[in-house]
Amino acid sequence: MTGTDERTSAESPGPGGYAAARLRLLTEGARTGPPRRAALAELTDDWLAGLFTAGAGRPRGISGISLVAVGGYGRGELSPRSDLDLLLLHDGSDPTAVAALADRLWYPVWDLGLDLDHSVRTLAEARRTAGEDLKVQLGLLDARHLAGDLGLTAGLRTAVLADWRNQAPKRLPELKELCDERAERQGELRFLLEPDLKEARGGLRDATALRAVAASWLADAPREGLAEARRTLLDVRDALHLSTGRATDRLALQEQDQVAAELGLLDADVLLRQVYEAAGVISYAADVTWREVGRVLRSRAVRPRLRAMLGGGKQVAERSPLAEGVVEQDGEVVLARAARPERDPVLPLRAAAAAAQAGLPLSPYAVRRLAATARPLPTPWPAEAREELVTLLGSGRPTVEVWEALEAEGLISRLLPDWERVRCRPQRNAVHIWTVDRHLIETAVRAAALTRHVHRPDLLLVGALLHDIGKGWPGDHSVAGEIIAKDVATRIGFDAEDAAVLATLVRHHLLLIDTATRRDLDDPATVRSVADAVGTQGTLELLHALTEADALATGPAAWSSWRGSLVADLVRRVGALLAGDLPDEPAPTAPTAEQERLAIEAFRTGGPVLALRARSEPVPAEETHGAPEPLGVELLIAVPDQSAVLPAVAGVLAVHRLTVRTAELRTLRLPQDVHGDGSVLLLDWRVAAEYGSLPEAARLRADLVRALDGSLDIGGRLAERDAAYPRRRGLLAPPPRVTVAPAASHHATVIEVRAQDAPGLLHRIGMALEKAGVRVRSMHVSTLGANAVDAFYVTTGAGEPLPEQDAGSVARVLEETLRAP
Repeated sequence: MTGTDERTSAESPGPGGYAAARLRLLTEGARTGPPRRAALAELTDDWLAGLFTAGAGRPRGISGISLVAVGGYGRGELSPRSDLDLLLLHDGSDPTAVAALADRLWYPVWDLGLDLDHSVRTLAEARRTAGEDLKVQLGLLDARHLAGDLGLTAGLRTAVLADWRNQAPKRLPELKELCDERAERQGELRFLLEPDLKEARGGLRDATALRAVAASWLADAPREGLAEARRTLLDVRDALHLSTGRATDRLALQEQDQVAAELGLLDADVLLRQVYEAAGVISYAADVTWREVGRVLRSRAVRPRLRAMLGGGKQVAERSPLAEGVVEQDGEVVLARAARPERDPVLPLRAAAAAAQAGLPLSPYAVRRLAATARPLPTPWPAEAREELVTLLGSGRPTVEVWEALEAEGLISRLLPDWERVRCRPQRNAVHIWTVDRHLIETAVRAAALTRHVHRPDLLLVGALLHDIGKGWPGDHSVAGEIIAKDVATRIGFDAEDAAVLATLVRHHLLLIDTATRRDLDDPATVRSVADAVGTQGTLELLHALTEADALATGPAAWSSWRGSLVADLVRRVGALLAGDLPDEPAPTAPTAEQERLAIEAFRTGGPVLALRARSEPVPAEETHGAPEPLGVELLIAVPDQSAVLPAVAGVLAVHRLTVRTAELRTLRLPQDVHGDGSVLLLDWRVAAEYGSLPEAARLRADLVRALDGSLDIGGRLAERDAAYPRRRGLLAPPPRVTVAPAASHHATVIEVRAQDAPGLLHRIGMALEKAGVRVRSMHVSTLGANAVDAFYVTTGAGEPLPEQDAGSVARVLEETLRAP
């Protein structure tokens, strides 16, 4: 039968012609996807129009009554088992005739076993009901004329759209609340093994909500990929209806292989990945859209008051700097006007890290510009890029939203090509509640809370990101992941030793939990096997934290206090076995010629001497012999041995907005021919400007002289700056942790500090140690992402290690000082 014959058959008032034509359309398979949905809607339109004309007993030009499709049917999208949303609209002149016509329309639909959502209303009733029921109003936004009085239908559409736009400031928050409540009940479509394609977050309901927001003219969703994502979910729902023969939107496990076959896909995993990718696009579009709605509504609420205060002048949005090339504006992170992504390949990671640290979303326009213009990073990455990645991963919960923004524009797969294999990959394991990629990010989020428990938080965070990266390859994912992790670590700039540690973490990320729960811990061979696999105390410490983060990120069934105690017991036993290799304080290296020159000059002048060495051009690879370039610039300071040098230097750097990346302090004995008993404190630091250019060395020295003689009020200067530019509390960082390292040195007491990096942190530590009356013999400070990991070798005034009780007291006081606001 031709298309014309099919339509003619369907137009007959009886249900037989329509049912036969409908069956042929759904079973012949000549059309699928949008063409089939449109054809089914057209077929149904013709049949219902025929029923309407026959039931009305008057020609098609009938006045005062019309048949209107609403909701999904109004959009012309009919899945095989979709219900029909119909409104019989009338002018109220002949209610008896309207009721009789309704019976002639509804009963044939019911006779075919089709689900029907119907109503009979006048225009005034329709508008009133829409005003009372948001779901009714959403359905009417897609009203489409089927038969009868076209002018009546057009009046309805015009009135409903006008009402929607006029009431948008009130109705959109209600719609957002409905979406949030539904998401709470149904969960995230892109992470569910048996998702509801319509109701879950990121599903078809959310796509419809975005259409409603766009119709309000208040905001609009990002259009890139949105139509394709919606079409994918509709295609899957069509296949689900056909394979099950039911009007269902839940993609149950037992149906997935059949649905995949209906769509011509390889298997159920490929099906789920397509569904997850589509849901991710819709979820991201929803996040961006609702954020924009909130911004617009807040702006409308504030604008009248601002205009009154400013005399009607136009308010210019304030832009606050966050990092080089990155500013905050209107509650979002955007690029600075002077930013040049095409010249700054680190900018995407710097912007992402700044956004996550501030707890702010990345502007979608900024991300789109970065994706379109930013140059690729060189291999290996520069040190700054690696640091910004670590900062992003260590930002806790805000990392998730920022990471998803980068992923929505393809930046993650560009930065880490191996990510593509795990992106949206389902995990058919009841214990796991996330897809592989989301699980990796969740593990990093959990690991961020454990960074105070390890000496190398950067390795912990990157290990968390990569521990399941092998799940995109065949075979044992730990074995495959070890190779990938080593390659990724080298690409992003870790040296060979760190890359080997990361490879070990990935290879053995299940070792502790499997051994602790499945082996006899009293058997020496068990402990020895773990010690042989781990190798060092540092790796054991990292693996312990990664094990906990991984389990917590898996789901509630993967971790418990019992499992935690078993793992801790195993770690204690393995640590005891490895304890024989505890290092003592590193032996001091011989000073360079420049260090010795500065020390002699400082001793002879009686004041501080410094050298600030920076390069205006990147270091060529051949100069560094393939090693990652140093982060920031080198600052050498020599000061005659005296008290309060550490807080003075650290305070001056904080006042000048210089971030300390690494720092060492040690006492240097002068040559005999200079002075028989002279000593100078030598500070070798690596610093970087928060934003802008570095200060001149002469200014730094002048302020350092004033800080040492007490004429520069560092605390007051820092307090004034914080009051003028308060730091955003976007990130709830783990509390600082201060411990005494047992048996770490025979010559001094080692105080270890792990805390969130912040302006003035080192100054506060130095002041606290100074007040405690201890002498800093040497120190080793490093900033890894957003984490400061510092070790201070302190002694009594006589140069002896602190008594155990005093050491504990100093650590407690220092921790209390750092915890104080």
